[in-house]
Amino acid sequence: MSYTVGIDVGGTFTDLVLTETGGGYRRQHKTPSVPADPAEGILTGLRDLAELEGLSHAEFFAGIDLIVHGTTVATNAVLTGAGAPTGILTTEGVRDILEMRRGIRSREHLYDNKYSAPPPLVPRDRRLGVPGRIDVSGEVVAELDEDALRAAVRSLVDSGVQALAVCFMHSYKNPAHERRAREVIEEVAPDLFLSVSSEVLPQVRLYPRVSTTVMNAYLGPIVERYMAEIISRLADNGFAGTLMVMQSNGGITQPANVAHLPATITMSGPAAGPVAAHEFVRRQGWENCTVVDMGGTSFDASLVLGGEVQITREGEINRHVIALPTTHVHTIGSGGGSIAWIDQGDLLQVGPRSAGAVPGPAAYDQGGTEPTVTDANIVLGYLDPDYFLGGRKKLRADLSEAALRSRVAEPLGIDVLEAAAGVYELVNLQMGAGTKNVSVERGFDPREFPMVVAGGAGPIHAGMIAHELEIPVVIIPRLSSVLCASGMLVADLRHDFVRGFAGRLSELDLAHAAGLVDEMVREGGALLADEGVAEADRKYVVSADVRYPGQHHEVTVNFDVEDIDPARPERISRVAELFHASHEQLYGFAQPQEDVELMSLRVAAVGARGGISLDLVSDVPAEAAQPKGTRAAYLHSEQRKVEIPVYEGSSLGPAQRIAGPVIVEEPTTTIFVPEYFDIELHPSGSYLMIAKDFDRENLPQEGRA
Repeated sequence: MSYTVGIDVGGTFTDLVLTETGGGYRRQHKTPSVPADPAEGILTGLRDLAELEGLSHAEFFAGIDLIVHGTTVATNAVLTGAGAPTGILTTEGVRDILEMRRGIRSREHLYDNKYSAPPPLVPRDRRLGVPGRIDVSGEVVAELDEDALRAAVRSLVDSGVQALAVCFMHSYKNPAHERRAREVIEEVAPDLFLSVSSEVLPQVRLYPRVSTTVMNAYLGPIVERYMAEIISRLADNGFAGTLMVMQSNGGITQPANVAHLPATITMSGPAAGPVAAHEFVRRQGWENCTVVDMGGTSFDASLVLGGEVQITREGEINRHVIALPTTHVHTIGSGGGSIAWIDQGDLLQVGPRSAGAVPGPAAYDQGGTEPTVTDANIVLGYLDPDYFLGGRKKLRADLSEAALRSRVAEPLGIDVLEAAAGVYELVNLQMGAGTKNVSVERGFDPREFPMVVAGGAGPIHAGMIAHELEIPVVIIPRLSSVLCASGMLVADLRHDFVRGFAGRLSELDLAHAAGLVDEMVREGGALLADEGVAEADRKYVVSADVRYPGQHHEVTVNFDVEDIDPARPERISRVAELFHASHEQLYGFAQPQEDVELMSLRVAAVGARGGISLDLVSDVPAEAAQPKGTRAAYLHSEQRKVEIPVYEGSSLGPAQRIAGPVIVEEPTTTIFVPEYFDIELHPSGSYLMIAKDFDRENLPQEGRA
């Protein structure tokens, strides 16, 4: 038998999903992450899977055809400031653009007079200007001073830089100076990791281009070393298959491509969640859903619309701008390990600081003394301390109570149960706000979509989040606690390209636009061919960043490549129609009589992969299962603990409907069904939590009992 494995390295746990190559699901597994050595957590998890399969380590590793890996290495390097010493070469006179940013506060801090931008990833003494200038039209105004360039490179090498970012003004229009700079730098300092903006992000706007190119350089040596290490250590254990890496755009690629563009994996793990969520909801007749993922350190919310994972073209990592296509995930510091604390105004706060994997919640008995969300869930009766990770790890409820008593209850003058309930309700409100944010900011009502729940802690909180937001249907896959790892198994290969292209639609040079699109399609096709994707399995998604003249921000719209065919000029009007409709959806108005302006052209080259079934179909008869016992659990409507039934998930048959409140226990997660919902197991293997007042006739046909 041969295997395919999805691996997601999180802040607290490393999640693994094992399937038969070309077949279906076999098992899931969680092992504690090793923050100091993420590769060791991966190898430990794979060895555990070998033992669960009854194989020797050598037999199992030799039998793995494909590993798809999501990693937090790049993210953590930015968050902790642990990237490589980096330098910048830019056009003389604009060396401070990285510190000046856009010249205004970000939208999130527009009215905060005390807000300070984060320190740049590159200090000022390693930011050097080079004489030479290309203007906005792409004309060379002053030739590149190669002597000054060589001197600047030698100066930066002497200062200890390991990576170098090159970003000259208007290089998206004419990359000649940057191309020559690459040649000179490779001659003078061939060992530097080199990141060139016309290769990383050839589009208009200087600051996002500089910031992204710098982040790519800053991460380069770190990611290169990590990729080399994980490849070497897997090989040492007998792995001879293919390793692929999850990217921020929701697609996978080869490690060599990631080593060249490491900034593409800054959201590697969370990007796979929406991919998996779509697989589960489409089995039940939906094309749209909200996805929430509550892990140990953070909470992620995202959308799937019309069967497509939503992509944003600009985001931030630790307040540093990155303008590469990224799955649109809204992240807040709320997770199972988030610490509850009392602020100077004697108000309860939860997060963003987390206990992480080490020392972890107080209940882990690893030296942690601060109360976390997990500790609150134990005190409230939602988690069984003797059944954590299916009984593989015992938790100590007495330590949870002690931490909540000393850090929350006593300072506020309340009992421990009230303290735990306060932590639970506050973190639910925070996560509810994050969930609402990701929907409403795109012009959608979260009540109109089912909510798919991921993360080991997510199913304990999902019911109350859904109740708060009036979401009537919650889908909890049996792979919920390893949703991102499972998403990696069904993700397509993907490569994104962009070309700066500014011009009014009414004056568009269709031949030039079509030529740029064709160039990007050829580049994408070559990469997919190198990854073994047959031509029949490739598709190309063409889009443009469009705005009304005078606007500062664009809307990205997808269209058919035929819409910019020079032989069919009448088709170009469709791009404007799509933009007007999107603008109306996002902002509540459109101006269809106005001309529109294109700022960039984009192509996503996608390689479809053979489907792997993620269904965990129950073979239990449809007859009514009986609870394995009861447990005292806190109910919102009662404001106290009440004895409620507890079911073993493996005992439930398809279409058996159980009235809430109830607890359903799976080996890697626990589902708390509040009194406002019922729960049933769908034939595909996912749980449906349905509001008691919801008209079941509104369920899609595939989702009906």
